[in-house]
Amino acid sequence: MNFSAEKASRKWPCAGLACGERPIVTVAAILLMLCAQIAPAAAARKSGAWSRGAGSELSGERGPKLSRTALPAQVPLPKARPADAPAAEPDKSGARKQTPGGTEKPAEQAAPAAPPPSACRLALTDEIAIAPSIPDIHGPGDCGGEDLVRLEAVVLPDKHLVAVTPAAILRCPMASALAQWIRTDIAPLAASLGSVISDLDNFDSFECRGRNRMVSGRLSEHGRANALDVRALKLANGQSISLTDRTVSRGFRESVLHSVCARFSTVLGPGSDGYHEDHIHLDLMERRNNYKICQWDVWDPLPQIAPLLPAERPDEAPPREVAAKSDATKPDAAKSEAAKSDTAKSDAFEPEAGDTSPPAKKRRQNRRF
Repeated sequence: MNFSAEKASRKWPCAGLACGERPIVTVAAILLMLCAQIAPAAAARKSGAWSRGAGSELSGERGPKLSRTALPAQVPLPKARPADAPAAEPDKSGARKQTPGGTEKPAEQAAPAAPPPSACRLALTDEIAIAPSIPDIHGPGDCGGEDLVRLEAVVLPDKHLVAVTPAAILRCPMASALAQWIRTDIAPLAASLGSVISDLDNFDSFECRGRNRMVSGRLSEHGRANALDVRALKLANGQSISLTDRTVSRGFRESVLHSVCARFSTVLGPGSDGYHEDHIHLDLMERRNNYKICQWDVWDPLPQIAPLLPAERPDEAPPREVAAKSDATKPDAAKSEAAKSDTAKSDAFEPEAGDTSPPAKKRRQNRRF
């Protein structure tokens, strides 16, 4: 196309448009023509670039990267954690966490920390007693307790073991008091008998029940693992000493009575309430003003029972037939003696001749009390 300004002036004279507006229209027409030619070329180049990128990805070659929006020069960061801030607690909600591979796993729950051992537990070492700790017992009801041990044996100062049969479940303070009682008081008593204590007969320790096994009664200290029933002490020579046996030396039983009443807050034995005639109850019940109960009657030995059969007839006794005859004649003689006494009394009260006065009446005595 051949186009020039002269030809345009011939073709479009200035009568239709102002001559000053022609250059502007001309420039606009030229720009439109240039845009129409540039747009298809740019589209072709863009499509070719996309095709080359796709082909390079298929062939393993890395194509040109697309431009991304530029990030700001400075990204604001969170403030640093203060040095005196508390440590962050682990997540205990049990939520499931996402692993890098896409699988889920449960969140780790921190195990509760065990409470530190009590002062009693630290003092009750293996040199004093074999008493491993056991978990706390809660229920049923108010039964149970904390800081519990299973008292299996007491270690004497000479390393001799005194077995608790069966093993007793007790609170640590009660187990410690029993161990000290055996080590300090009972071991010397057994030595005075010429032997060594070997066993402690445990009649009852922890048991969730009422007092005296009454269903409607108040909770016993046995239900709180704070009591022990002792029935007997066994010595190494095989002798068994029952604390409620009347044949046991009274001095020995009184020594045991004084020792337990000095160490425990409750002592119940024979003569207390009728429920402790064959064993001794010991506990550490806490009462107001440290009030203690010690009820144990140390009975004397029972008297000898008379034989049921009659004694044998002595040799110097007369024959039974003679004895029977002599016994038969005795009633007649008694009757004759009674008749003689009656006649003598009648003669004594018979009035004399000529005596007309009435007999004197005996004055009635005042029988009021």
